[in-house]
Amino acid sequence: MEYVRWAPHYRRLADELGFAFEREEAGVASLLEVLPPPALERPLERVATRLRGRDVIVVGLAPGAGPPPLWRRPGGGTPVAVVAADGAAEVCLTAGLVPDVVVSDLDGPIPSEVAANQRGSLVVVHAHGDNRSAISEWVPHFPGELVGSWAGPPQDGVIDVGGFTDGDRAAFLADHVGAHRILLWGFDFRHVSEADPAAERRKRAKLRWAEQLLGLLAAEGHTPLLWWERDGTTRPYAGGMSGASTR
Repeated sequence: MEYVRWAPHYRRLADELGFAFEREEAGVASLLEVLPPPALERPLERVATRLRGRDVIVVGLAPGAGPPPLWRRPGGGTPVAVVAADGAAEVCLTAGLVPDVVVSDLDGPIPSEVAANQRGSLVVVHAHGDNRSAISEWVPHFPGELVGSWAGPPQDGVIDVGGFTDGDRAAFLADHVGAHRILLWGFDFRHVSEADPAAERRKRAKLRWAEQLLGLLAAEGHTPLLWWERDGTTRPYAGGMSGASTR
């Protein structure tokens, strides 16, 4: 989604959740300091090379979902690409599946994301106001191909094509670069495991936004957005029917 269309939605969620844009700017500044020079070159083009024209399976962390059963992909024939949302990279690697792309704000099992990057995954590292220390600590350890993203206007070296949590941001990215279809696997907007009541409320608010933003993408995007159910069927995305906590 073009930034001019996406920005009003982000401003609303930022106001609701209390995100200060100055902190977002500080986060992207930290990211730009540590990204290697090749990561700053043609970021969207490099992502598009991996996803354009393919069935893009966005993998989340819904309890019990596990890795996507690629052999059961409905409507096979179109080339497939796997995009892991943050911690789902570990689920994929455990099953012997190396994601084509990993989308991460570095709050999951980061060593698994580094391992995926070493094995060929392109990692889209997202900067925001709360992960500056993780950026400084972990980005230098990624040995492979990287792209940077943030919540503000696209600028040299980093992208913003919409999305908020790792999972919905992955779907927005696939849509923007011309995927054939987007299949959501392992998404859950209902179950939250936070023990602290305040953290639980905040997590639920984030997931409500993720659910709504995917609805926006389904309505206004260029690519069919589908639930891929465990029985092998698909159905158009129309809100939170099932689905993983991805931020």
